[in-house]
Amino acid sequence: MNKTIDTRQIGNTSLNVSTLGFGAGSMGNLYQAVSDEDARETLSAAIDSGMNLFDTAPRYGAGLSERRVGDALRSLSKDDYVLSTKVGRILTPDTTADITELRHGFDTPMPFDAQYDYTYDGIIRSFEDSQQRLGLAEIDILLVHDLGAYTHGKDDKYYFEQFETSGYKALEELRRNGYIKAVGLGVNETEVCERVMNIGQFDCFLLAGRYSLLEQAPLHQFLPKCEAHGASIILGGPYNSGILATGVRGKTIPHFDYEPAPKHIIDRVAKIETVCDEYQVNLAAAALQFPLGHSSVTSVIPGLGNANRVRKTIDLFSENIPNEFWQTLKEKNLLDQAAPLPITEVKTKANAS
Repeated sequence: MNKTIDTRQIGNTSLNVSTLGFGAGSMGNLYQAVSDEDARETLSAAIDSGMNLFDTAPRYGAGLSERRVGDALRSLSKDDYVLSTKVGRILTPDTTADITELRHGFDTPMPFDAQYDYTYDGIIRSFEDSQQRLGLAEIDILLVHDLGAYTHGKDDKYYFEQFETSGYKALEELRRNGYIKAVGLGVNETEVCERVMNIGQFDCFLLAGRYSLLEQAPLHQFLPKCEAHGASIILGGPYNSGILATGVRGKTIPHFDYEPAPKHIIDRVAKIETVCDEYQVNLAAAALQFPLGHSSVTSVIPGLGNANRVRKTIDLFSENIPNEFWQTLKEKNLLDQAAPLPITEVKTKANAS
């Protein structure tokens, strides 16, 4: 394994995942097509780099991402990877699908559409369908995808009750019988994670964008609840939809939370970039490394669309960021004063030997 990529435990399970993981949304042709050859090269580069956590979903390209991830992992020993996929949507054939246009943000040739289903039967079917698409008998982590008001709005109560009264039983049964090793949610909000902790035991939450170099609100309520519950955080969207990767100095419009960034966010990132200049730190490197300062965060999983991006991300993840950089961000009130810093992640001669 690459020396820069350590492993951390998922909750109280037997799973140890790489602190840098692979978010496979791009393998479903998110926003733009990726050829099968490029997808193979990208996944191979990630495997060769030492990443062992691969997260996919039926949603990503209407099954395309799962097919590609399964093809990449199938020849490996099961001890060499941890596989995560999601439930909550059932894919059904769609003979009218226009595969020449983006559908739900994916440029995919897969002629399927999805219906939400958080019932017991829906989760079991989704799990079994994923096994077929992946071509793999074992799935390690099963995440309930997009539960909550962020996705469902006025239908939140309906789908939450569906999961609470029916769907959770499927997760618990699959875990108890050894078909999966961990259960969790894959969401963009903390509120629904707090709600489900009252239903049963969750091992992890894949949280996109909500704990980052720009956002630390979860420090004060959510993350302590996770620690008490025994749930780890897998952190998706570490760049907050791109603004922490691109910065705000270019000609393109920076995006935050899937939309053009508002002025107050642009101004905050500009101040962070000034500190980056002072210490010669890459903004994207700081965004990748910051969340791992918190003991609840087990892995950061940026989306990786090509092999060059994999290699670049490894370099960013390996960048040596001086402790003074983080302290200066706090002194300038650009980080929450309570935020734990990734100081222990910095490699020294003592701990490298």
